[in-house]
Amino acid sequence: MDNDELLPLLCATAQGDKNAFSSLYQQTSGKLFAISLNMLTNRAHAEEALQDAFIKIWHNASEYNASKGTVISWMISIVRYRSLDSLRYHKVRKEQSLSDDEYDTQSIDINYDEETKLVNCVEQLEPQQKQAIHLAYYKGLSHSELVDHIETPLGTVKSWIRRGLLQLQRCLTL
Repeated sequence: MDNDELLPLLCATAQGDKNAFSSLYQQTSGKLFAISLNMLTNRAHAEEALQDAFIKIWHNASEYNASKGTVISWMISIVRYRSLDSLRYHKVRKEQSLSDDEYDTQSIDINYDEETKLVNCVEQLEPQQKQAIHLAYYKGLSHSELVDHIETPLGTVKSWIRRGLLQLQRCLTL
C-alpha cells in the first residue's frame, strides 16, 4: 500500500466517488481489520469497528492532511480510535487477558528496513516503557487503567510513556 496509490483514491472519495472508495476499501481493509482485531480480539467487535471507521473515512476524506502523515497512517488512526471506542463500549478489557509481552508488528504496514529499525528502537526502550506503551497503544488502556494494571503511580506511568515515545521518535529519525 503505497501512499501514491492511496492518495488519489482518497481524494476521489472526498469528491463522493463510490468506485474510488470501493478500491480504497479493497486495498486497505485487510490491514485495517488486522489492526482492529489485534486490539479487540473479538471478530464481531473488530468488524463493527472497521465498518464504523470506513463510514468515518467516507464522511471525512476531505479532512485528510498530507502534511500530517500518509493516507494509511491517517486511516490506521481512525481504526485505532474506533477500536478504542469499541473496547470502552463493550468493556472487552475485563474479558481478555492483558499480556504485557505480545508485541505484534505484523499488522503495521512498513517495509523491511523500517520494520528492522522500529524493532531495534523498541528494543532500546526500558522494559517499563515498552510495557506501558504496548498496553496504552495496542491494548487501549487509559492512564488510570495502566496505573491499576501495573500498580504504579500515575505520574510514573505518564513519564514512562512520554519518555519512551520521545526516545522512539529520536531513534526513528536518525
